Amino acid sequence: MKPTRIVTIVMVVVVGIAIGTLSEFALAITGRPVIILPITLPIALAVLGGIIIALAVPIRRMTGNAKAPKVDPFYATRIAMLAKASAITGALMSGIGMGVVGYLLTRSIVSTSAAWQSSATILGGVMLLVGGLVAEYLCRVPPDKGDEAKNGEGAAKA
Repeated sequence: MKPTRIVTIVMVVVVGIAIGTLSEFALAITGRPVIILPITLPIALAVLGGIIIALAVPIRRMTGNAKAPKVDPFYATRIAMLAKASAITGALMSGIGMGVVGYLLTRSIVSTSAAWQSSATILGGVMLLVGGLVAEYLCRVPPDKGDEAKNGEGAAKA
């Protein structure tokens, strides 16, 4: 599994912005109330980012210490996949929050509480994105000494 590329993250953020903005416009055009993101959403996103890092730290400790027990490859793979999915989800949620804030700021009467709550969702999404990227980095396995000399490549993914 390859590390998450910045291009993927940027594309997902742009898609999230489009989803957030267009859904708000569609709801407003049809006369329905617009989406106001709850304050518990950024809190949950931030907590998930912390949990993902906490799950990846034991893998890093096992790979960096020769006396530590061997890494369970299935556990490491699951955490690496969870980290990648979290990074992409965090980017999407940040984009959706940006789209909602962008829509709310174009209105003549701005609900400040809704704008702040949506801004907090951007921050929570960024925290989940960063947590996923850090956990993905922690799940990297250092190359064997023989592999590095033969291939000339960097660290392999768990």
